[in-house]
Amino acid sequence: MSEPFAKLFQQMIAQGQEMARAFNPGLEQLNPAQVDKLFPTMTRDMMEMWFGRTFNREGLDAKTRMLLTVAALTVLGAQAEPQMRLAIRHAMESGATQREIAETIWQMSMFGGVPAMTKALEIAQSVFDQPEDDDA
Repeated sequence: MSEPFAKLFQQMIAQGQEMARAFNPGLEQLNPAQVDKLFPTMTRDMMEMWFGRTFNREGLDAKTRMLLTVAALTVLGAQAEPQMRLAIRHAMESGATQREIAETIWQMSMFGGVPAMTKALEIAQSVFDQPEDDDA
């Protein structure tokens, strides 16, 4: 790991820890099923600021980062349903189309298996079917 990357990595860790403390010092009491209610979808500008320009100004944009997050959650078996819903909503807010999200999930069938892909697509479809102003 190069020194500049090590510094960036340490900065990201410190920022993540600070954000967690700022959200709620008692996060150990958090019910994972309530994650998306705790942290509703960010605006496109916030997504780009936090996940695009802030962490890696010359790297990936927020849309790509969120599609990668959807891919990773799919490969994990789409077991983290609240996190998957949140990542899909954030991907859409970052500019990803429903087709791009579905293609990302489909691509992961080779790595996570067809059952994981099917579950992820079911979750995605339920997010796509939600009215835009529905934060539940």
